[in-house]
Amino acid sequence: MITIQNISKFDNSEATAITIGTFDGVHIGHKKLLDRLINDAKILNLKATVLTFFPHPRMILQQDANIKLLNTIDEKCAILKKIGLDYLMIYPFSKEFSRLSATEFVEEILVKGLNSKKVIIGYDHRFGRNRNADIKDLISYGKTFDFHVDEIPAQEIDDVSVSSTKIRKALKDGDVKTANSYLGYEYMLTGVVKKGKGLGRQLSFPTANIFIEEEYKLIPKNGVYTVKSTLQNSVVYGMMNIGFNPTVSGTEKSIEVHFFDYNQDLYDQKIQIDIIDRIRDEHKFNSVEELKLQLQKDKKTSLAIISQ
Repeated sequence: MITIQNISKFDNSEATAITIGTFDGVHIGHKKLLDRLINDAKILNLKATVLTFFPHPRMILQQDANIKLLNTIDEKCAILKKIGLDYLMIYPFSKEFSRLSATEFVEEILVKGLNSKKVIIGYDHRFGRNRNADIKDLISYGKTFDFHVDEIPAQEIDDVSVSSTKIRKALKDGDVKTANSYLGYEYMLTGVVKKGKGLGRQLSFPTANIFIEEEYKLIPKNGVYTVKSTLQNSVVYGMMNIGFNPTVSGTEKSIEVHFFDYNQDLYDQKIQIDIIDRIRDEHKFNSVEELKLQLQKDKKTSLAIISQ
């Protein structure tokens, strides 16, 4: 898959089959659509292409600082790369872009920019300035500009009873199992390991403190989780705490991962944490010793989950 962020650099000598959307989470519903796109592109000898936008339109149009997304743009690219697309076009969303009329969007982006010969889109897709054009308009444009539109009907979309909104709610509720079943993979957090206060080491549970730069990334509900990561080409399991460390009077929210049987230096490395399950809520214990005992229980619980 080739990722392009400047449409002027897209090789439009090759005709494309395209779908359009934000694809937050790239969940099992999205994958159904993307599999269809790839299959149709092969049959028609077209390049399977996804047109997505960054920043998220709501960040620009609503200046919504509270918007939380399931994927950072890098995570989304990594997931889409595994699916088998030919091209991922990440169009920079701006207020200027949002003011394009439907005709301008179709002619400049879909036709001249991406040489689209087939567009696969949901029945409820809207586009153009103020989102005032719909699937019927797109079909009409297709006749004018020589591309075919495949409409995905409501029933086909509803057959996969999953949405990014449902996944966000599950994660905010701490229901990782449900979120993962909708995603089709384990929810991930990606960040850089930074030096912490060394509290984990004092408890005989040294931790990697994960700093996530992207403020829009959704962090699951506070608590303790069973996790895994790939470090130096090996899968390493562990447990993660999201929260404020109330037992030691913590005041700042942190994400700390204790890896089992791993003692290598991870400082300043960017790592991905895959969340397998949630063990418990974060609690304030009466003493550090009580916390230590609970951490030992958490490790046993995590090892039991891993061995299933």
